Amino acid sequence: MSKRIEQSFDVVVAGGGMAGVCAAIAAARGGARVCLVHERPVLGGVASSEMRVTVHGAGHNHAFARETGIVSELLAEERSRNHEDVNENGWTNSVFDQVLYDWCRREPNLTLHLNTTVLAVRMEGGGQADVEPHTDRGYYLREACAPSRRIEALVARTLSAEVELVLAAPLFVDCTGDAVVADRAGCEWRMGSESRDEHGEPHAPAVASTATMGSSIHIRARDVGRDAPYTAPEWAVRHEDASYFYEQGRVPSDPRGGFWWIEIGVPWHTIHDNETIRHELTRHALGVWDWMKNRDPLMKERTRTYALEFVGQVPGKRESRRVVGRHWLVEGDLQERRVFPDAVCHGGWGVDLHTPGGLLAATSEPAAAENYREDSGYAGETYLKPYGIPLRSLMARDVDNLFVAGRCISTTRAALGSVRVMGTTALMGQAVGTAAALLRRRGLTLPALAEDAAAGGSLVGELQQQLLRDGVHVPGLVNADPADLARTARVTASSTQPSVGLSPQDRAPFDGLVGVPPRERSGLDVALGQHLWCSGRLDRVDLCLDNDGDAPATVRLRLVRVDGIWDSRKGGEEVLAEGAVVALPGAGRWATWDVGLDAGAPGWLRIETAEPVADVSWRAARGVLPGHFGVRHLSATRWRDVHGSFAYRLHPAQQAFAPGEVLSGTTRPQASPSTWRSDPGLGLPQWLELTWPQPQRVACVELTFPGTLLREVHGTPPFYVEPQTPRDYVVEADGVEVVRVAGNTAWRRSHRLDVPADVRALRVVVLATNGDPAASLVEVRCYAV
Repeated sequence: MSKRIEQSFDVVVAGGGMAGVCAAIAAARGGARVCLVHERPVLGGVASSEMRVTVHGAGHNHAFARETGIVSELLAEERSRNHEDVNENGWTNSVFDQVLYDWCRREPNLTLHLNTTVLAVRMEGGGQADVEPHTDRGYYLREACAPSRRIEALVARTLSAEVELVLAAPLFVDCTGDAVVADRAGCEWRMGSESRDEHGEPHAPAVASTATMGSSIHIRARDVGRDAPYTAPEWAVRHEDASYFYEQGRVPSDPRGGFWWIEIGVPWHTIHDNETIRHELTRHALGVWDWMKNRDPLMKERTRTYALEFVGQVPGKRESRRVVGRHWLVEGDLQERRVFPDAVCHGGWGVDLHTPGGLLAATSEPAAAENYREDSGYAGETYLKPYGIPLRSLMARDVDNLFVAGRCISTTRAALGSVRVMGTTALMGQAVGTAAALLRRRGLTLPALAEDAAAGGSLVGELQQQLLRDGVHVPGLVNADPADLARTARVTASSTQPSVGLSPQDRAPFDGLVGVPPRERSGLDVALGQHLWCSGRLDRVDLCLDNDGDAPATVRLRLVRVDGIWDSRKGGEEVLAEGAVVALPGAGRWATWDVGLDAGAPGWLRIETAEPVADVSWRAARGVLPGHFGVRHLSATRWRDVHGSFAYRLHPAQQAFAPGEVLSGTTRPQASPSTWRSDPGLGLPQWLELTWPQPQRVACVELTFPGTLLREVHGTPPFYVEPQTPRDYVVEADGVEVVRVAGNTAWRRSHRLDVPADVRALRVVVLATNGDPAASLVEVRCYAV
């Protein structure tokens, strides 16, 4: 006989993937009593060791766009603990499981129920949703049928313990992926694809369809150092045709496995046929390994000593139900980077819509099928610059106390192609968790917040400012917290790094990242560019070039003003100067352009090559300075970010990293570099100081250091700690030490003083970093309480 337990909370979060974990932690940190219920034994969902998909996000395509906030804490901790490399898929191990579990267990306000499945939703006043979906519009549509506007409790069962749980709360968050809570509560949802004409979306199909992207399982192999024969079971798929792999976008290039393209959906339903899909994926996964080991002309020898050690048995889903919310997010919102008054997080993955059918289709996902060409028409059309996501898309329309986060949010399928990746869904989770805690503290309802959000009111403004304070980036928003005393301070520092450019040999931040620079040089047969900060005057620019020809070559250039670091328009806002340099034959030759530019106001500029040049390449720099990255040709009108820098020199030195940048209002390069850096040639310690004309009562000091924002987590090696992060530092109030930290690895730290002090001068002294020769800070906040 089952045991029945009833529990009450302020917020119940269903689903413990990246969205659910971040939602639960955020709500708990906000003071709410939270329950996180998850049907699997480990947290992380698709990112767990059961499925092993590593976390992707906006940092994949864009320099300095990586997600921050709770997800950044989790990924940074995983990298500092983990002995394994990161690869695209199949590499997540139990270290990440334990980090997620650890972070949840640390929160005193968070109750965790694992191995627990939500079976039913109890609505206020009784009744249940009983309307079946139809396909009258071509896709699955289930109309709203909620018997009331409020959920009272979730009914769940812990199968391993024969325990039935009734989890009551005034607020709920559906992070189940399949929208289990929203479905059972009677919310309207869609599944499948809208037609191109329904919302004017260029990447929707011409005709609406029930087809969805498929689910995947991964395989993992290990080199055992001796011959490791493999014989597949009779029921495994047998492959004989190399073109299936090498001409259709399914290249088995890594002997260790991985392979997101082991994917199947159509003709099966990704929810109801999940077990059939699991079996079919297993048949195909073993067939892929059998092909690699025994018949693949390119991989047979490479895999000779590799033995299969992991075959996933929990399909990782990309798509199922999408809940109709209070804003319906469409592809145009993302392509146009629409400004929402209630933006609470950002995305930046491309419009990545996999071919329905996966392994059963004629070709794999389109970008893979064309061998990931960086400048193809498809690449240009699907490339998205970082965009904002509105809170209203994370609120169910038909139930008044339900948030949604993850791939089940209120979005079309075309927009889902971008917002579905886990870095983005983790930010959604933190946003709704923070919103739920705010509502409980203020005694307000979700509909009241939705109304305020649509108008860009004070309540959503408070939420946005809290998210910024907690480390989340929201496009277009800056710190405007009236309680932050630092905003009125004057800032000085012991030294400042002059911005003079980088050579192929210079040390610079981000040393140690994998793939930085991505290549030693890039040919000028395609257009290239380099972002730089200009303080106002620029007399000369030098470029480090290779000329493989026998004669000097002329490289025509232009210098353009750009609107922030993610302005991808060729030509930017305006062309400020045009000229040319001569590339002499040889390697690593510096070529000079006498620009003679008086740009007036400080701002971002970009050097752009104006036309192709044969036999000439631009050398890569060893490092990258904050915001100073390169770009390369994407289309006739747009650039693609390069997660690295080209080698260049500036005359005179520019003041890119002044002390006042810590009060820019953002914690990453945006409208300005937003980073103070000391002069690396002067060594450590170095200090930054805030002063006020009158004493300020300071009880809390919050510091943000530069994080690993240049690339996503895949660029970080095992046991990695960001070199720019101060390892040892002190905080002094009017010359008296009030904080001392040793062995720090965190990118954000909040220090509550033992005794609040009346302070005229607050100094942060960096004694040692985790490898960078310069001290760095991106934000300092001070609070009276």
